[in-house]
Amino acid sequence: MLDYGSVVLTLSNVLLPSEKLYPNPTPSMIEGLPYDIEYDLRLIGCELIQTACLLLKLPQTAVATGQVLFHRYFYSSSFVRRQMEIVAMACTNLAAKIEENARRIRDVVNVFHHIKQVRSGKNIRPLLIDQTYIDRKNEVIKAERRLLKELGFCVYVKHPHKMITMYLKVLEKERERHLVQYAWNYMNDSLRTDIFLRFTPETIACACIDLAARTLQISLPKSPPWFIIFGARQSEIHFIMIAILRLYKHRPKSLDELEKLVNTIREKRDDDRKKIRSDLIQSTELGNDSPSQQIAQNSISSTVINTTTTTTTFIKQDASTVIATTQEITNVTTTTTNGKIIKKRDRGSSRESSTVNTHRHHRSRRKRSSTRSRSSSRSTSRSSVHRSQKKKKTSRRSRSRSRSSTPKRRKHQKEKRHRSRSSNRRKKDKKRRSRSSSPEESQYSTTNKHPLSTKDTNNNLHQRSHHHHHSSKHSNGVSSSSNKKLKN
Repeated sequence: MLDYGSVVLTLSNVLLPSEKLYPNPTPSMIEGLPYDIEYDLRLIGCELIQTACLLLKLPQTAVATGQVLFHRYFYSSSFVRRQMEIVAMACTNLAAKIEENARRIRDVVNVFHHIKQVRSGKNIRPLLIDQTYIDRKNEVIKAERRLLKELGFCVYVKHPHKMITMYLKVLEKERERHLVQYAWNYMNDSLRTDIFLRFTPETIACACIDLAARTLQISLPKSPPWFIIFGARQSEIHFIMIAILRLYKHRPKSLDELEKLVNTIREKRDDDRKKIRSDLIQSTELGNDSPSQQIAQNSISSTVINTTTTTTTFIKQDASTVIATTQEITNVTTTTTNGKIIKKRDRGSSRESSTVNTHRHHRSRRKRSSTRSRSSSRSTSRSSVHRSQKKKKTSRRSRSRSRSSTPKRRKHQKEKRHRSRSSNRRKKDKKRRSRSSSPEESQYSTTNKHPLSTKDTNNNLHQRSHHHHHSSKHSNGVSSSSNKKLKN
Protein backbone atom coordinates (compact mmCIF):
# COMPACT_ATOMS: atom_id res chain seq x y z
CA MET A 1 0.00 0.00 0.00
CA LEU A 2 1.47 3.32 -1.11
CA ASP A 3 0.24 6.85 -0.46
CA TYR A 4 0.64 9.90 -2.63
CA GLY A 5 -1.19 12.97 -1.45
CA SER A 6 -4.41 11.76 0.17
CA VAL A 7 -4.92 8.90 -2.33
CA VAL A 8 -4.31 5.25 -1.46
CA LEU A 9 -3.51 2.84 -4.31
CA THR A 10 -3.28 -0.94 -3.92
CA LEU A 11 -3.22 -3.92 -6.29
CA SER A 12 -6.90 -4.50 -5.64
CA ASN A 13 -7.89 -0.81 -5.85
CA VAL A 14 -6.13 1.22 -8.57
CA LEU A 15 -8.89 3.83 -9.02
CA LEU A 16 -8.80 7.48 -8.02
CA PRO A 17 -11.48 8.98 -5.75
CA SER A 18 -14.24 11.06 -7.33
CA GLU A 19 -12.99 14.15 -5.45
CA LYS A 20 -9.92 14.34 -7.71
CA LEU A 21 -11.66 13.71 -11.04
CA TYR A 22 -13.08 16.19 -13.60
CA PRO A 23 -16.25 17.73 -12.19
CA ASN A 24 -14.06 18.85 -9.32
CA PRO A 25 -11.16 21.21 -10.16
CA THR A 26 -8.00 19.47 -11.36
CA PRO A 27 -4.45 20.81 -10.68
CA SER A 28 -4.24 22.40 -14.13
CA MET A 29 -7.68 24.02 -13.71
CA ILE A 30 -6.56 25.50 -10.40
CA GLU A 31 -3.68 27.24 -12.20
CA GLY A 32 -6.02 28.79 -14.79
CA LEU A 33 -6.10 26.22 -17.62
CA PRO A 34 -9.64 25.48 -18.88
CA TYR A 35 -10.81 21.87 -19.03
CA ASP A 36 -11.29 21.87 -22.84
CA ILE A 37 -7.58 22.51 -23.38
CA GLU A 38 -6.70 19.92 -20.75
CA TYR A 39 -8.93 17.36 -22.50
CA ASP A 40 -7.24 18.05 -25.85
CA LEU A 41 -3.79 17.76 -24.30
CA ARG A 42 -4.73 14.38 -22.81
CA LEU A 43 -5.95 13.10 -26.17
CA ILE A 44 -2.86 14.26 -28.08
CA GLY A 45 -0.51 12.89 -25.41
CA CYS A 46 -2.15 9.45 -25.54
CA GLU A 47 -2.01 9.46 -29.35
CA LEU A 48 1.70 10.25 -29.27
CA ILE A 49 2.29 7.37 -26.84
CA GLN A 50 0.34 4.96 -29.03
CA THR A 51 2.12 5.86 -32.29
CA ALA A 52 5.54 5.84 -30.58
CA CYS A 53 4.92 2.37 -29.15
CA LEU A 54 3.91 1.11 -32.60
CA LEU A 55 7.12 2.50 -34.14
CA LEU A 56 9.21 1.08 -31.31
CA LYS A 57 7.45 -2.31 -31.82
CA LEU A 58 6.17 -2.56 -28.27
CA PRO A 59 3.19 -4.77 -27.30
CA GLN A 60 -0.30 -3.40 -26.66
CA THR A 61 0.08 -3.90 -22.92
CA ALA A 62 2.95 -1.37 -22.93
CA VAL A 63 0.71 1.11 -24.76
CA ALA A 64 -2.04 0.65 -22.16
CA THR A 65 0.29 1.08 -19.18
CA GLY A 66 1.90 4.21 -20.67
CA GLN A 67 -1.45 5.90 -21.31
CA VAL A 68 -2.83 5.06 -17.86
CA LEU A 69 0.32 6.42 -16.19
CA PHE A 70 0.00 9.59 -18.27
CA HIS A 71 -3.57 10.19 -17.01
CA ARG A 72 -2.65 9.42 -13.40
CA TYR A 73 0.29 11.81 -13.41
CA PHE A 74 -1.70 14.78 -14.73
CA TYR A 75 -4.34 14.30 -12.03
CA SER A 76 -1.59 14.99 -9.47
CA SER A 77 0.33 17.61 -11.50
CA SER A 78 -0.67 20.33 -13.98
CA PHE A 79 0.06 20.88 -17.67
CA VAL A 80 1.19 24.41 -16.87
CA ARG A 81 4.15 23.27 -14.79
CA ARG A 82 5.23 20.27 -16.89
CA GLN A 83 5.59 19.89 -20.64
CA MET A 84 3.20 17.35 -22.09
CA GLU A 85 5.59 15.95 -24.71
CA ILE A 86 8.42 15.23 -22.25
CA VAL A 87 6.02 13.51 -19.83
CA ALA A 88 4.72 11.36 -22.71
CA MET A 89 8.32 10.29 -23.50
CA ALA A 90 8.88 9.41 -19.87
CA CYS A 91 5.64 7.37 -19.75
CA THR A 92 6.59 5.34 -22.85
CA ASN A 93 10.07 4.65 -21.50
CA LEU A 94 8.71 3.59 -18.12
CA ALA A 95 5.95 1.45 -19.64
CA ALA A 96 8.52 -0.40 -21.78
CA LYS A 97 10.52 -1.17 -18.64
CA ILE A 98 7.43 -2.35 -16.74
CA GLU A 99 6.37 -4.73 -19.53
CA GLU A 100 9.95 -6.07 -19.80
CA ASN A 101 10.58 -4.65 -23.28
CA ALA A 102 12.98 -1.87 -22.44
CA ARG A 103 14.12 0.62 -25.07
CA ARG A 104 16.90 3.19 -25.13
CA ILE A 105 16.06 6.78 -24.31
CA ARG A 106 17.80 7.80 -27.52
CA ASP A 107 15.31 5.71 -29.55
CA VAL A 108 12.35 7.20 -27.69
CA VAL A 109 13.54 10.79 -28.30
CA ASN A 110 14.19 10.10 -32.01
CA VAL A 111 10.73 8.55 -32.48
CA PHE A 112 8.93 11.50 -30.89
CA HIS A 113 10.98 13.92 -32.99
CA HIS A 114 9.97 11.99 -36.12
CA ILE A 115 6.25 12.04 -35.15
CA LYS A 116 6.36 15.78 -34.54
CA GLN A 117 7.89 16.42 -37.98
CA VAL A 118 5.24 14.25 -39.69
CA ARG A 119 2.38 16.00 -37.82
CA SER A 120 3.63 19.50 -38.66
CA GLY A 121 4.30 18.58 -42.33
CA LYS A 122 7.98 19.55 -42.23
CA ASN A 123 10.82 17.85 -44.05
CA ILE A 124 11.93 14.79 -42.11
CA ARG A 125 15.47 15.24 -40.83
CA PRO A 126 17.37 13.17 -38.27
CA LEU A 127 17.95 14.58 -34.82
CA LEU A 128 21.52 15.81 -34.40
CA ILE A 129 23.46 14.75 -31.33
CA ASP A 130 24.25 18.18 -29.93
CA GLN A 131 23.59 20.10 -26.72
CA THR A 132 19.84 20.35 -27.40
CA TYR A 133 19.63 16.57 -27.70
CA ILE A 134 21.57 16.11 -24.44
CA ASP A 135 19.29 18.56 -22.65
CA ARG A 136 16.19 16.80 -23.94
CA LYS A 137 17.52 13.43 -22.81
CA ASN A 138 18.24 14.75 -19.31
CA GLU A 139 14.75 16.24 -19.14
CA VAL A 140 13.19 12.85 -19.97
CA ILE A 141 15.22 11.14 -17.23
CA LYS A 142 14.17 13.76 -14.67
CA ALA A 143 10.53 13.50 -15.77
CA GLU A 144 10.61 9.72 -15.27
CA ARG A 145 11.91 10.12 -11.73
CA ARG A 146 9.31 12.77 -10.99
CA LEU A 147 6.57 10.53 -12.34
CA LEU A 148 7.55 7.68 -10.05
CA LYS A 149 7.73 10.03 -7.08
CA GLU A 150 4.29 11.53 -7.72
CA LEU A 151 2.67 8.13 -8.19
CA GLY A 152 4.34 6.71 -5.10
CA PHE A 153 5.94 3.95 -7.24
CA CYS A 154 2.49 2.36 -7.66
CA VAL A 155 2.73 1.52 -11.37
CA TYR A 156 0.43 -1.51 -11.47
CA VAL A 157 -2.18 -1.50 -14.27
CA LYS A 158 -4.83 -4.19 -14.63
CA HIS A 159 -5.46 -4.78 -18.34
CA PRO A 160 -9.04 -5.74 -19.41
CA HIS A 161 -8.08 -7.17 -22.83
CA LYS A 162 -8.17 -10.80 -21.70
CA MET A 163 -11.51 -10.25 -20.00
CA ILE A 164 -13.18 -9.54 -23.36
CA THR A 165 -12.36 -13.01 -24.70
CA MET A 166 -13.40 -14.64 -21.42
CA TYR A 167 -16.80 -12.86 -21.32
CA LEU A 168 -17.48 -13.66 -24.98
CA LYS A 169 -16.78 -17.34 -24.30
CA VAL A 170 -19.31 -17.25 -21.48
CA LEU A 171 -21.84 -15.67 -23.87
CA GLU A 172 -20.88 -18.20 -26.60
CA LYS A 173 -19.96 -15.42 -29.04
CA GLU A 174 -16.22 -16.07 -29.36
CA ARG A 175 -16.62 -17.35 -32.96
CA GLU A 176 -17.93 -14.02 -34.20
CA ARG A 177 -14.71 -12.34 -35.18
CA HIS A 178 -16.19 -8.95 -35.98
CA LEU A 179 -17.65 -8.66 -32.49
CA VAL A 180 -14.34 -9.56 -30.91
CA GLN A 181 -12.41 -7.11 -33.12
CA TYR A 182 -14.81 -4.21 -32.52
CA ALA A 183 -14.78 -4.73 -28.76
CA TRP A 184 -10.95 -4.85 -28.82
CA ASN A 185 -10.77 -1.59 -30.82
CA TYR A 186 -13.14 0.20 -28.46
CA MET A 187 -10.97 -0.97 -25.58
CA ASN A 188 -7.83 0.53 -27.16
CA ASP A 189 -9.57 3.83 -27.94
CA SER A 190 -11.00 4.13 -24.42
CA LEU A 191 -7.42 4.35 -23.08
CA ARG A 192 -7.24 7.95 -24.38
CA THR A 193 -9.84 8.99 -21.81
CA ASP A 194 -9.73 8.86 -18.02
CA ILE A 195 -12.15 5.90 -17.84
CA PHE A 196 -9.54 3.58 -16.33
CA LEU A 197 -9.21 5.95 -13.37
CA ARG A 198 -12.96 5.97 -12.71
CA PHE A 199 -14.17 2.38 -13.25
CA THR A 200 -12.88 -1.15 -12.83
CA PRO A 201 -11.57 -3.05 -15.88
CA GLU A 202 -14.48 -5.57 -15.62
CA THR A 203 -17.10 -2.85 -16.20
CA ILE A 204 -15.04 -1.35 -19.04
CA ALA A 205 -14.87 -4.74 -20.77
CA CYS A 206 -18.66 -5.16 -20.44
CA ALA A 207 -19.25 -1.66 -21.87
CA CYS A 208 -16.97 -2.34 -24.88
CA ILE A 209 -18.77 -5.65 -25.64
CA ASP A 210 -22.19 -3.98 -25.35
CA LEU A 211 -21.17 -1.08 -27.64
CA ALA A 212 -19.73 -3.47 -30.26
CA ALA A 213 -22.92 -5.61 -30.18
CA ARG A 214 -25.10 -2.53 -30.68
CA THR A 215 -23.05 -1.24 -33.64
CA LEU A 216 -23.12 -4.70 -35.30
CA GLN A 217 -26.76 -5.29 -34.24
CA ILE A 218 -26.05 -8.54 -32.44
CA SER A 219 -28.59 -9.48 -29.79
CA LEU A 220 -27.47 -10.23 -26.25
CA PRO A 221 -29.61 -11.40 -23.31
CA LYS A 222 -31.49 -8.44 -21.76
CA SER A 223 -33.89 -9.95 -19.22
CA PRO A 224 -32.04 -9.94 -16.90
CA PRO A 225 -29.17 -7.99 -18.52
CA TRP A 226 -26.10 -10.12 -19.17
CA PHE A 227 -23.55 -7.73 -17.51
CA ILE A 228 -25.11 -8.22 -14.05
CA ILE A 229 -23.29 -11.58 -13.87
CA PHE A 230 -19.92 -9.76 -14.02
CA GLY A 231 -20.81 -7.15 -11.38
CA ALA A 232 -21.41 -4.17 -13.69
CA ARG A 233 -24.13 -1.50 -13.46
CA GLN A 234 -26.20 -0.03 -16.26
CA SER A 235 -25.44 3.61 -15.34
CA GLU A 236 -21.69 2.97 -15.41
CA ILE A 237 -21.91 1.22 -18.77
CA HIS A 238 -23.83 4.14 -20.28
CA PHE A 239 -21.23 6.64 -19.00
CA ILE A 240 -18.38 4.61 -20.55
CA MET A 241 -20.17 4.25 -23.89
CA ILE A 242 -20.79 8.03 -24.11
CA ALA A 243 -17.14 8.78 -23.25
CA ILE A 244 -15.94 6.44 -26.03
CA LEU A 245 -18.34 7.84 -28.66
CA ARG A 246 -17.30 11.39 -27.81
CA LEU A 247 -13.80 10.61 -29.05
CA TYR A 248 -15.02 10.09 -32.63
CA LYS A 249 -17.01 13.34 -32.78
CA HIS A 250 -14.52 15.63 -31.04
CA ARG A 251 -11.75 17.27 -33.07
CA PRO A 252 -8.93 18.54 -30.87
CA LYS A 253 -6.82 21.59 -31.66
CA SER A 254 -3.35 21.32 -33.11
CA LEU A 255 -0.40 20.83 -30.83
CA ASP A 256 1.15 24.21 -31.69
CA GLU A 257 -2.01 26.11 -30.72
CA LEU A 258 -2.29 24.23 -27.46
CA GLU A 259 1.36 24.93 -26.63
CA LYS A 260 0.85 28.66 -27.27
CA LEU A 261 -2.15 28.78 -24.94
CA VAL A 262 -0.27 26.94 -22.23
CA ASN A 263 2.74 29.26 -22.61
CA THR A 264 0.55 32.37 -22.20
CA ILE A 265 -0.95 30.98 -19.00
CA ARG A 266 2.54 30.07 -17.77
CA GLU A 267 3.82 33.60 -18.44
CA LYS A 268 0.87 35.09 -16.55
CA ARG A 269 1.61 32.87 -13.58
CA ASP A 270 5.28 33.91 -13.59
CA ASP A 271 4.33 37.61 -13.76
CA ASP A 272 1.97 37.23 -10.82
CA ARG A 273 4.72 35.58 -8.79
CA LYS A 274 7.17 38.36 -9.62
CA LYS A 275 4.65 40.98 -8.54
CA ILE A 276 4.08 39.22 -5.23
CA ARG A 277 7.83 39.05 -4.61
CA SER A 278 8.31 42.74 -5.43
CA ASP A 279 5.47 43.66 -3.05
CA LEU A 280 7.08 41.63 -0.28
CA ILE A 281 10.45 43.32 -0.85
CA GLN A 282 8.88 46.77 -0.76
CA SER A 283 6.97 45.99 2.41
CA THR A 284 10.17 44.82 4.11
CA GLU A 285 12.02 47.97 3.04
CA LEU A 286 9.23 50.25 4.30
CA GLY A 287 8.88 48.29 7.53
CA ASN A 288 5.30 47.18 6.98
CA ASP A 289 4.98 43.58 7.99
CA SER A 290 3.09 41.42 5.50
CA PRO A 291 0.79 38.68 6.78
CA SER A 292 3.31 36.00 5.86
CA GLN A 293 6.04 37.84 7.78
CA GLN A 294 3.76 38.27 10.78
CA ILE A 295 3.08 34.54 10.77
CA ALA A 296 6.81 33.82 10.61
CA GLN A 297 7.51 36.26 13.47
CA ASN A 298 4.74 34.72 15.57
CA SER A 299 6.16 31.26 14.99
CA ILE A 300 9.67 32.44 15.94
CA SER A 301 8.39 34.14 19.12
CA SER A 302 6.49 31.01 20.09
CA THR A 303 9.60 28.89 19.69
CA VAL A 304 11.62 31.35 21.80
CA ILE A 305 8.99 31.29 24.54
CA ASN A 306 8.96 27.50 24.53
CA THR A 307 12.75 27.36 24.86
CA THR A 308 12.73 29.87 27.73
CA THR A 309 10.08 27.89 29.59
CA THR A 310 12.07 24.69 29.19
CA THR A 311 15.24 26.37 30.49
CA THR A 312 13.42 27.84 33.50
CA THR A 313 11.99 24.45 34.42
CA PHE A 314 15.45 22.90 34.13
CA ILE A 315 16.91 25.62 36.35
CA LYS A 316 14.14 25.18 38.92
CA GLN A 317 14.79 21.46 39.11
CA ASP A 318 18.53 21.84 39.73
CA ALA A 319 18.43 25.13 41.64
CA SER A 320 18.18 23.52 45.09
CA THR A 321 21.25 21.31 44.57
CA VAL A 322 23.34 24.13 43.11
CA ILE A 323 22.46 26.57 45.91
CA ALA A 324 23.18 23.96 48.61
CA THR A 325 26.63 23.19 47.27
CA THR A 326 27.56 26.85 46.89
CA GLN A 327 26.37 27.69 50.41
CA GLU A 328 28.31 24.77 51.90
CA ILE A 329 31.60 25.86 50.32
CA THR A 330 31.44 29.68 50.39
CA ASN A 331 28.80 32.39 50.65
CA VAL A 332 29.65 34.93 47.94
CA THR A 333 28.37 38.50 48.11
CA THR A 334 28.98 41.02 45.35
CA THR A 335 28.85 44.80 45.66
CA THR A 336 29.27 47.29 42.84
CA THR A 337 31.13 50.53 43.46
CA ASN A 338 31.64 52.95 40.57
CA GLY A 339 31.22 50.23 37.92
CA LYS A 340 33.62 47.80 39.75
CA ILE A 341 32.52 44.49 41.25
CA ILE A 342 33.88 43.54 44.67
CA LYS A 343 33.42 39.97 45.91
CA LYS A 344 33.39 39.06 49.59
CA ARG A 345 33.45 35.47 50.73
CA ASP A 346 32.29 34.36 54.16
CA ARG A 347 33.97 31.15 55.16
CA GLY A 348 31.74 28.74 56.95
CA SER A 349 31.35 25.11 57.75
CA SER A 350 35.07 24.26 57.70
CA ARG A 351 34.33 20.55 58.10
CA GLU A 352 32.27 20.43 54.91
CA SER A 353 34.93 22.39 53.01
CA SER A 354 37.59 19.97 54.29
CA THR A 355 35.55 17.02 53.00
CA VAL A 356 35.31 18.71 49.62
CA ASN A 357 39.07 19.28 49.64
CA THR A 358 39.72 15.64 50.50
CA HIS A 359 37.54 14.56 47.60
CA ARG A 360 39.50 16.84 45.28
CA HIS A 361 42.79 15.49 46.66
CA HIS A 362 41.68 11.89 45.97
CA ARG A 363 40.67 12.83 42.44
CA SER A 364 44.06 14.48 41.80
CA ARG A 365 45.80 11.33 43.10
CA ARG A 366 43.76 9.15 40.81
CA LYS A 367 44.63 11.36 37.86
CA ARG A 368 48.35 11.24 38.75
CA SER A 369 48.29 7.46 39.10
CA SER A 370 46.56 7.16 35.74
CA THR A 371 49.17 9.45 34.11
CA ARG A 372 52.01 7.43 35.74
CA SER A 373 50.57 4.17 34.50
CA ARG A 374 50.30 5.64 31.03
CA SER A 375 53.91 6.92 31.15
CA SER A 376 55.14 3.52 32.41
CA SER A 377 53.31 1.75 29.61
CA ARG A 378 54.82 4.17 27.12
CA SER A 379 58.33 3.64 28.55
CA THR A 380 57.93 -0.15 28.36
CA SER A 381 56.79 0.13 24.77
CA ARG A 382 59.76 2.37 23.97
CA SER A 383 62.22 -0.03 25.64
CA SER A 384 60.78 -2.93 23.66
CA VAL A 385 61.20 -0.91 20.46
CA HIS A 386 64.80 -0.05 21.45
CA ARG A 387 65.61 -3.73 22.08
CA SER A 388 64.15 -4.73 18.74
CA GLN A 389 66.32 -2.08 17.05
CA LYS A 390 69.42 -3.40 18.85
CA LYS A 391 68.65 -6.92 17.70
CA LYS A 392 68.33 -5.69 14.14
CA LYS A 393 71.72 -3.94 14.38
CA THR A 394 73.43 -7.03 15.76
CA SER A 395 71.91 -9.17 13.04
CA ARG A 396 73.19 -6.69 10.44
CA ARG A 397 76.71 -6.81 11.97
CA SER A 398 76.73 -10.58 11.95
CA ARG A 399 75.69 -10.50 8.31
CA SER A 400 78.48 -8.05 7.50
CA ARG A 401 81.01 -10.28 9.31
CA SER A 402 79.84 -13.32 7.45
CA ARG A 403 80.17 -11.39 4.21
CA SER A 404 83.77 -10.25 5.03
CA SER A 405 85.35 -13.57 4.02
CA THR A 406 87.84 -12.18 1.48
CA PRO A 407 91.58 -12.09 2.42
CA LYS A 408 91.85 -8.31 1.98
CA ARG A 409 89.05 -7.72 4.46
CA ARG A 410 90.64 -10.13 6.92
CA LYS A 411 93.95 -8.24 6.76
CA HIS A 412 92.19 -4.94 7.26
CA GLN A 413 90.36 -6.30 10.30
CA LYS A 414 93.62 -7.67 11.78
CA GLU A 415 95.33 -4.28 11.39
CA LYS A 416 92.43 -2.60 13.12
CA ARG A 417 92.65 -5.02 16.03
CA HIS A 418 96.44 -4.55 16.31
CA ARG A 419 96.08 -0.78 16.37
CA SER A 420 93.40 -0.92 19.02
CA ARG A 421 95.57 -3.22 21.20
CA SER A 422 98.63 -0.98 20.86
CA SER A 423 96.61 2.08 21.76
CA ASN A 424 95.25 0.31 24.84
CA ARG A 425 98.82 -0.64 25.93
CA ARG A 426 100.04 2.93 25.57
CA LYS A 427 97.18 4.17 27.72
CA LYS A 428 98.02 1.62 30.41
CA ASP A 429 101.73 2.67 30.40
CA LYS A 430 100.81 6.30 30.82
CA LYS A 431 98.59 5.47 33.80
CA ARG A 432 101.44 3.50 35.46
CA ARG A 433 103.97 6.32 34.94
CA SER A 434 101.58 8.83 36.41
CA ARG A 435 101.13 6.64 39.52
CA SER A 436 104.91 6.13 39.96
CA SER A 437 105.60 9.92 39.89
CA SER A 438 106.71 11.67 43.21
CA PRO A 439 104.29 13.56 45.44
CA GLU A 440 106.20 16.79 44.86
CA GLU A 441 105.69 16.50 41.14
CA SER A 442 102.03 15.67 41.70
CA GLN A 443 101.71 18.81 43.82
CA TYR A 444 103.50 20.78 41.19
CA SER A 445 101.28 19.43 38.52
CA THR A 446 98.17 20.19 40.58
CA THR A 447 99.28 23.74 41.28
CA ASN A 448 100.23 24.41 37.67
CA LYS A 449 96.92 23.10 36.31
CA HIS A 450 95.02 25.64 34.28
CA PRO A 451 92.30 25.44 31.66
CA LEU A 452 93.59 25.13 28.12
CA SER A 453 92.61 27.77 25.60
CA THR A 454 91.44 26.87 22.13
CA LYS A 455 94.41 28.58 20.43
CA ASP A 456 97.43 27.37 22.52
CA THR A 457 96.46 23.77 23.20
CA ASN A 458 99.32 22.23 21.20
CA ASN A 459 102.07 24.37 22.86
CA ASN A 460 100.87 23.65 26.38
CA LEU A 461 100.70 19.96 25.72
CA HIS A 462 104.26 19.98 24.37
CA GLN A 463 105.61 21.89 27.38
CA ARG A 464 103.87 19.49 29.78
CA SER A 465 105.24 16.43 28.11
CA HIS A 466 108.83 17.94 28.13
CA HIS A 467 108.57 18.90 31.79
CA HIS A 468 107.36 15.49 32.73
CA HIS A 469 110.25 13.81 30.90
CA HIS A 470 112.86 16.02 32.62
CA SER A 471 111.45 15.36 36.06
CA SER A 472 111.43 11.66 35.49
CA LYS A 473 115.19 11.72 34.59
CA HIS A 474 116.02 13.75 37.65
CA SER A 475 114.19 11.43 39.94
CA ASN A 476 115.95 8.45 38.46
CA GLY A 477 119.35 10.09 39.00
CA VAL A 478 118.64 10.84 42.64
CA SER A 479 117.49 7.38 43.38
CA SER A 480 120.62 5.89 41.80
CA SER A 481 123.02 8.11 43.82
CA SER A 482 121.26 7.33 47.04
CA ASN A 483 121.63 3.64 46.37
CA LYS A 484 125.40 4.02 45.77
CA LYS A 485 125.85 5.79 49.14
CA LEU A 486 124.05 3.04 50.96
CA LYS A 487 126.27 0.44 49.41
CA ASN A 488 129.40 2.27 50.35
